[in-house]
Amino acid sequence: MLDESLLDSPEGLAEADHGALLRGTAEAGARVRTAARHAAEAGVGDLKPDGRPRAVLIAGPGAAATQTADLLGTLAGAGSPVTRLAPTGVAPAAGALRWELPGWTGSVDLLLIATPDGTEPGLSLLTEQAYRRGLTVVAVAPAGTPLAESVSGSRGLFVPMATAPYDHDEPLAASAPGVLWALLTPLLALLDRTGLLTASPDALEKVADRLDAVAERCGPAVATYSNAAKTLAAELADALPVVWTEGVSAGPAGRRFAAALAELSGTPAVVAELPEALAAHSALLAGPLAARADPDDFFRDRVEEAPALHARVVLLRDRPLGGLTAAPAARELALTHDTPVSELEPEEGGELETLAELIAVTDFAAVYLALASAPR
Repeated sequence: MLDESLLDSPEGLAEADHGALLRGTAEAGARVRTAARHAAEAGVGDLKPDGRPRAVLIAGPGAAATQTADLLGTLAGAGSPVTRLAPTGVAPAAGALRWELPGWTGSVDLLLIATPDGTEPGLSLLTEQAYRRGLTVVAVAPAGTPLAESVSGSRGLFVPMATAPYDHDEPLAASAPGVLWALLTPLLALLDRTGLLTASPDALEKVADRLDAVAERCGPAVATYSNAAKTLAAELADALPVVWTEGVSAGPAGRRFAAALAELSGTPAVVAELPEALAAHSALLAGPLAARADPDDFFRDRVEEAPALHARVVLLRDRPLGGLTAAPAARELALTHDTPVSELEPEEGGELETLAELIAVTDFAAVYLALASAPR
């Protein structure tokens, strides 16, 4: 069960945060600036591509690579297909994973490698395979790793991953905020040079500023009643989050939120985009997970018995296409089934800024839920 008193104890949160998740979330803006500087020093800003790649392939282990591919694909839109190369193997260990290029790939395609590890033999083999096929290779990984040597040796472009000293204290969670921004930022700068999306140095600086602003509003020293992330964490205690997203940027933010909830706090969540979410999850809200599904729950022993699991809608909204919105219908459906709704909507800004705000607030919420519900 959630220890709500811990949410308003900065000292208690710091003591419970063995993986420095809160620190990594609060320093996301600084990580973006460091990663952008690494990209510039690696020569990304000096690149003069001949044109857009036919396809962009992304390889890497776990949630970090999956979310990076999701975000880049969303931001690039239909300009060029962005595909994640899923690994195969008998275990998720670095030495067991292997990646293969599709048979159609060639010299007009771009391979991006994103990993917070860099020791995966399978990625080094993929780099060699790409070199033989004539693909351009760009990798973001920790400096001094086998992958760094492999990419540099095949005349690819290597960008050192922006790391912090505390990253090495505990094994990095794939959904850790620092990992996402350290891998994503250099690739945003790169795809800006290819013309697939807009992520100029000024735009990345605005992203860092927006992440700093969220850290000020949602940090551990800010009380729950005025802290959107702590409030959301408290609302999701003993609930099944049903994450509905609206707007292009909100989609990947919602999928990342669901992944972070599962990895960091062990909270299952379902996610879908409006308006199709209303049909996809209508039966879920009407079933045994509905708030009114268990009339005997009112009479349970609040001390001895765990509360029944009920759904709670989390509505993440950005600017919907064409000004059309399904939010009123979403609220009405939830109200019909006595299902509470939590809503998050970013302040005005560019697409990257609003996306960064949604990710930052939900990252803080996932971390708070993980820390306050962890057994002690």
